[in-house]
Amino acid sequence: MVVEKETAMAPALRLIRLLASEGDHIFTVERARELSGRAGLSESYLLQALHHLTRSGWLLRLRKGLYALSPATPGVSSIHEFEVAMALASRGAISHWSAMQHHGMTEQIPRKVFVLVAADEPVPQAAAKRPSIGREVTVAGTGYQFVRVRPERFFGTQKVWLGEARIRITDPERTLLDGLMMPRYCGDFAEVLHAFEAWGKRINLDRIVGYALRLDAAVVKRLGWVLEHRGVESRRIAPLLEQPIRGYRSLDPSGLQKGPYNRRWMIRENLSGRI
Repeated sequence: MVVEKETAMAPALRLIRLLASEGDHIFTVERARELSGRAGLSESYLLQALHHLTRSGWLLRLRKGLYALSPATPGVSSIHEFEVAMALASRGAISHWSAMQHHGMTEQIPRKVFVLVAADEPVPQAAAKRPSIGREVTVAGTGYQFVRVRPERFFGTQKVWLGEARIRITDPERTLLDGLMMPRYCGDFAEVLHAFEAWGKRINLDRIVGYALRLDAAVVKRLGWVLEHRGVESRRIAPLLEQPIRGYRSLDPSGLQKGPYNRRWMIRENLSGRI
């Protein structure tokens, strides 16, 4: 019986070796179908073979119709989590805490991978119970947090090489602004302030000011407050100061509603050390 099973699986294993030799470490069912004939695997058995290969640990199922070769496959190196993220959301970008770590803004290593996606970008359906802003899925033990934004707010990204994979990631200035908007996806607000300090004079002021003015007024005022406290001269942040806003906004959007009011920036300084 064991011999019969191994014989039946031989074409499927040849498909695995063929995918590896072709460099298809992440592949679709359609791509597997293209190669199935060369592996001696009938198309009628393909889906069943993929199912068995996944259960046997040769493949990782990323989402419906999308698979990755397991690191257990001889000659196949481990696939980077960011590469998996790009396969899950091809038009997304590594973001928030993950981008902070990649850019060297934090020494902490996030427990999950954060991915910025436009609201019209499809993401995997095996999701957490909070679909409004963030959707989380788990692949091979790693969590992937998808953070949705309106399409017009999906900007400030760059493409970089990570080994043999090319990924999209938010650039440093957009990453810092994401921290001001959603510090809960970046560790906390103290970690975001540390990121500003770590990146220091490398911040492209014209770029980050321009980005902020494309977002909401609360981000504009938070950025102005942070830059001013970092000693940036007033003329460089004048557009942020001039941005109109109605009412005060919390400096830390995830913090307690306590602390002194800063009338210049229309910011409530609700930092733990200032309350």
